[in-house]
Amino acid sequence: MKKFVLTLSILIFATAFTFAKQKVGINIGNQAPELTGKTPNGEVIKLSDTRGQLVLLDFWAAWCPPCRRENPNVVATYNKYKDKKFTNGKGFTVFGVSLDRTKSAWQKAIADDKLSWPYHISDLQYWNSKHAAIYGVRSIPTNFLIDGNGVIVAKGLRGPALEAAITKYVK
Repeated sequence: MKKFVLTLSILIFATAFTFAKQKVGINIGNQAPELTGKTPNGEVIKLSDTRGQLVLLDFWAAWCPPCRRENPNVVATYNKYKDKKFTNGKGFTVFGVSLDRTKSAWQKAIADDKLSWPYHISDLQYWNSKHAAIYGVRSIPTNFLIDGNGVIVAKGLRGPALEAAITKYVK
């Protein structure tokens, strides 16, 4: 009986530890996990293709009203900072990850919202997106600011908070 209680206790502790670890997610100071996906044109690109730049990893979808309302702010910030030099990177870009279901809706939103940066990926799996799972994304819009070394330096930046965070890294 003691062996059973001890074994059960260890199992409960291990399970609790595993759940606690899963809830930690991706944090500031972590190396940004790699993402690889297809662009609207079918080209395969990786998050690491942006290494050396300050990058906003932006999770969004065409069907998401808060995402679409935030897009003009992201576009304005991109246009203002894309050619600037930063403390550990040259230029600013956005790496958009869409949680859309259809390629046509995704492409239309990119065009309609003038998301002119070159980095867009989606696996068209909606909430079953492998990309969202890697980053623990449970709501959108969600974003992560990644420095030129691939380290997450901020997350959850919306509205004026995005530009405020970026200005900290301008040379």
